[in-house]
Amino acid sequence: MPKTDIEWKKMNDNISTELVINPELRGIKTILMRSYDGLPYHLKAAFLYLSIFPDDHKIRWGRLVRRWIAEGYSRDMHGMTAIELCQRYFDELMDRSMILPGDGIDQYNRKNNSCQLHDMIREICISKAREENLVFTLEEGCCLSDTQGAIHNLVIGSNCKRDKDVLESMLDLSHVRSLTVFGQWRSFFISDSMRFLRVLDLEDTLELRNCHLDKIGQLRHLKYLSVRGCSRISCLPNSLGNLSHLETLDVRGTRLNELPKTFTNLQQLQHLRGDSLFFMPQVLDVCLNRHDLFNLYRFSGGIAKLKGLYTLGNVFVSCGNGKATVKKIGDLSQLRKLKVQGINELDSCELWSAIAGHSQLLSLSVERQSSGVLDGCLCEGLSPPISLESLTLDGELTKATEWIGKLQNLSKLVLEHSELKQDDDAIQALGFLPNLAVLRLNTCSFEGTKLHFQSSSFLNLMVLELYVLGVNSIKLPFLLLGFQKTTTNLFVTNNYQNQR
Repeated sequence: MPKTDIEWKKMNDNISTELVINPELRGIKTILMRSYDGLPYHLKAAFLYLSIFPDDHKIRWGRLVRRWIAEGYSRDMHGMTAIELCQRYFDELMDRSMILPGDGIDQYNRKNNSCQLHDMIREICISKAREENLVFTLEEGCCLSDTQGAIHNLVIGSNCKRDKDVLESMLDLSHVRSLTVFGQWRSFFISDSMRFLRVLDLEDTLELRNCHLDKIGQLRHLKYLSVRGCSRISCLPNSLGNLSHLETLDVRGTRLNELPKTFTNLQQLQHLRGDSLFFMPQVLDVCLNRHDLFNLYRFSGGIAKLKGLYTLGNVFVSCGNGKATVKKIGDLSQLRKLKVQGINELDSCELWSAIAGHSQLLSLSVERQSSGVLDGCLCEGLSPPISLESLTLDGELTKATEWIGKLQNLSKLVLEHSELKQDDDAIQALGFLPNLAVLRLNTCSFEGTKLHFQSSSFLNLMVLELYVLGVNSIKLPFLLLGFQKTTTNLFVTNNYQNQR
């Protein structure tokens, strides 16, 4: 076995050969193969799909599971949504160590936001995917003779020669179901032969321009389209409206700020990811089957028709009739995630009333317009959404004690400009939330020089961040009770610069 860092690196760079010639690694490969052979059929397919991504690539959870769904690996069944089933697949592969955690971890629900493959596992993944003719990667040194039969998932690697003749003359593209491009884009990558393409993943592709998407409407079976990170994209063609089966459209990291009017034809769209999209009024007057509509800056009253919305975010209530806008949110009973900004004291009362019956709401973020009380009517017997797990409030709190105390499922709480004081009941109520795992008291969330919590506070807290300007005495009794043994992050600062 290697003894130096250089020897380890050399072996790692040639891992596929080492697995064959190194007797010690052959034994490890045998064990890993048994792990693969022991996977149920549905997990084998989901696992082999990971061979699409290059070495050391951090695979985002959202990108992976939405591609799985588009490929038909998961669907709504037995009372579970396709996303929930994919989460189960992901967790099972993680539990079996077939995939490893990536960099991002959602600390309050302890879920991995990304994954990656160990080098030896990846070699098995690639070889098995090649055997099953599931994935073919065009890259430097690849052997075109390996393409036996139809290609289902085509990957164009970053180091591949961009050769039009190779792509069109030497490969049968008529059965390609997904096209994934890494590195430089070329206009001939989308072939007229790809009539049954379901997934077109161009995330972070270089030199992709608006004109390269002109014929996108010909891919009528497309379910997943991503131009995320393609900074030269500023508009999408009207032919986008031809994609009647499209379920996911990801345009984050582009210069796109408006969708074409034909967008209303996308009746199957469930996940729309953007940065600062502006929607023409007629777009939201159509009752679309959308589950995920994020970063919505302006909208008309037609939003109430979108009964299937799961995610609604960056709604600027201060733009237009705030009270009417907030009232419409009450009709969206399927919401799981809601983010509202620019709210004033009057509109906040309408908001708390509107969401009181939202039994499926899991994440809520509310930000005030400028100054003013955020919870003026919470003392009027209003109940919070019973399933709420994550709550972010930016604004002064004066009457929220009872309301917050009812959040028995709350795992994450972020407060900013709340101006709580030591003698406020609300500050102590935070410590008695039974499932609170993450607490962040940000800028101006506390006023005073002493911040003391009771000895029985925060039984399940894992992350505590206090940005407490001017406080000279902090009493956290749980530190004396062995709290350090379970916490993963404790951060206290009274330096304003650290809050940026």
